[in-house]
Amino acid sequence: MYWKYFNYIVKHKWFVFLECCKAGIVWRGIVHDLDKFRLDKFVPYAKHFFGTGTGMATGRDKSGYYKPYDTGDIDFDMAWFLHQKRNRHHWQWWCMPKNTENSNVKVFEMQYPYNLEMICDWNGAGRAIHGRVEIVEFYVKNKENMILHPATREWVELKLNISKKE
Repeated sequence: MYWKYFNYIVKHKWFVFLECCKAGIVWRGIVHDLDKFRLDKFVPYAKHFFGTGTGMATGRDKSGYYKPYDTGDIDFDMAWFLHQKRNRHHWQWWCMPKNTENSNVKVFEMQYPYNLEMICDWNGAGRAIHGRVEIVEFYVKNKENMILHPATREWVELKLNISKKE
């Protein structure tokens, strides 16, 4: 299980690195997801995706989206939360809960190069998980699940060449 997860991380990082090189953000490709090698992430992720957890196949839908906050696996949920808050290429990093009863969220505009790294991450994950990239399909299907600043959403949709009609 640990060896399988290690191999997956290396494969994922390789594909993201290639995408980052194409995008001109080589350093982001080098440092991308390094925290996944930390024990507080590595062990829960390995158990969740390759052990007795929901698994890589059953934990995601066809587009690659999964609900990491709804897994029933508290160790994985905490590892995923920490990963989001340590890595600016995740849109969740740019969201801050407001201290109100109705729990609104303040959303910040993603800064370059993190928004570009996010796109590279989506491409790399698609290749690592499915062997192909279906990033537009992934985004269109899951954009309602993403809390993005309007300027960030506009940038993403321009980058993905998505028309306003979709």
